[in-house]
Amino acid sequence: MRGLPWEVRSALTKARESALLAVETYNRPGTGFRSGGYIILMVVAWTALFHAFFIKKGIKPFYIKVKIGRYIRYEKIDGENKAWELAECVGQFYKDQNTPARMNLEFFTGLRNKIEHRSIPQLDDQIFGECQALLLNFEGLLISEFGEAYSLNESLAVSLQFSSITPAAKISALRRLQIKAYPSITDYVQRFRSSLSSDVFDSMEYSYRVFLFPKTGNHLKTSDIAVEFINTRALDETSMKEYEKIVTLLKTRESSVVNPGSMKPSDVRKKVEERLGQRFTVNDHTKCWRHFSVRPPTKTDDLTRCNTKYCQYDMPHKDYIYTNDWADFLISKLSNPDTYKEILGRQPDIISETTA
Repeated sequence: MRGLPWEVRSALTKARESALLAVETYNRPGTGFRSGGYIILMVVAWTALFHAFFIKKGIKPFYIKVKIGRYIRYEKIDGENKAWELAECVGQFYKDQNTPARMNLEFFTGLRNKIEHRSIPQLDDQIFGECQALLLNFEGLLISEFGEAYSLNESLAVSLQFSSITPAAKISALRRLQIKAYPSITDYVQRFRSSLSSDVFDSMEYSYRVFLFPKTGNHLKTSDIAVEFINTRALDETSMKEYEKIVTLLKTRESSVVNPGSMKPSDVRKKVEERLGQRFTVNDHTKCWRHFSVRPPTKTDDLTRCNTKYCQYDMPHKDYIYTNDWADFLISKLSNPDTYKEILGRQPDIISETTA
């Protein structure tokens, strides 16, 4: 860390050590407060990293109490200048840019505020993608602003797993427990995700999603490393084409498919129910399209009079198909208990054992 002011070096040390402690906490077997501990430590890490960045740029990350010309008096807490917390750092750093990386930080800022003074449910399976993106974004900013010498990847390893799958029954049971015991936290996660645009929600900088499958060696007893993360930004044109060939093998083939991405009412029902964690029937879906007038009644002279953002009439099959935007819109609206009751005529209800 030679060549940097003492204040910057001190903040960088705090940032890196907090991030390493966060990963150690998350990967430690038997840890019950896994996600909670990780989030709190990563908030500390990100805050310290932003402080290092601002100080390096000649900006003092402290709240100003009085400013008259060049005279500045800062707010104090226990005799020390009151430093910007993470939310203020995010606002100062990104300004009016609502990037996926920013939304990832705002997701964890709000979640951290909710878990700080209460227990957190086992959210590990649900928010793993956001947790991984939080770490990778951290290292990305660390390297881009302070160089490869400060990278964490030399100190990190992929955690070992005891099982290649998570039983569906376990996931279902955890979700029901979360809905019953921690409604404010699970509602926060659902509402935040529902508020995101598709571009942000699908970005790897908001949530890092991967396919994990066995890697076969080229030769017997090969010395190649077992796990590799591919940074697509660093690939040349030839390598990127080879990577895209591999990714194509993992995707569902959509050629010669009419209306790709469209959804039947039963598909919308399933998606909304899974994302809300609350019962949502095909009859409920009917109440919703009537309430929001996204399509005409069944008995009408003009069957094509639809809000095409959400719905279209399929002439050959003489029925209606719906868009992913419609499902996301419903998830956003029905996340509000008052709206849920107004449209469906009942209070939000938990999915039963037989339907989970």
